[in-house]
Amino acid sequence: MVVFQIVFGLTIFTITRQYYIQDSDNVGNDSTEIRQPAFVWPDGVTQMDSTQLDSSTFGRSSIEDPAELARQANEFFTKGQYDKAADSYQQLLILRPNNVNTYNNLGITLHYLGRSTEALRRLNEGVAIDPTHQRIWLTLGYVNSQTGSTEKARNALTTAVNIDASNEIGKSAAEMLENLP
Repeated sequence: MVVFQIVFGLTIFTITRQYYIQDSDNVGNDSTEIRQPAFVWPDGVTQMDSTQLDSSTFGRSSIEDPAELARQANEFFTKGQYDKAADSYQQLLILRPNNVNTYNNLGITLHYLGRSTEALRRLNEGVAIDPTHQRIWLTLGYVNSQTGSTEKARNALTTAVNIDASNEIGKSAAEMLENLP
C-alpha cells in the first residue's frame, strides 16, 4: 500500500507538473476571464498610502497582470516553491475569481503544503463554478484519495472519466479509479 501511495503521488505530480509547464504558455489566452470593477481602497487608505507598503510585508506579489502573475505562480510551482505559488494563486483569484484553473492550481498546491482541508475547500469552490472542468475533478479525486476519503475520491474520479474518457486526464482518472482500495 505504501508503494502504491508513493507511485500514485509521483504520477499525479508528474501529470500536474507537465500541465503547469504547458499552462504557463497559454495563460494569456483564457477566454473565461471576467472584467472586474475598478479597485476600491478600504476606508481610510489612499492609493498614496499603498505605494509606501512593501509587497513582501504581506508575502504577496505586486504584479497586477493576471497573465504574468499566473506565469510566476506556475514557475514557483514547478520549482517546488509551493508557499510562493499558493500566495500567487491566491492573489490571482482576486484578479480572476471565476477561473477554475486557478482554483485547481491553488488546490493542488495547498495539498502539497499539507493544507489538504483548505485544498479540498478550494477545489470544491472551483467545481461549483464549472462542474464540467475535467482537470479539477481529477485533482479533487486525487486529494480525496490522499486524505483517506475513498468514496469521495471515487465519485470525483468517475466524474472526470465521464466527462471524457479518451483524453489524458480521463485516462489518468480511470487508472486512479482502478487503483483505489
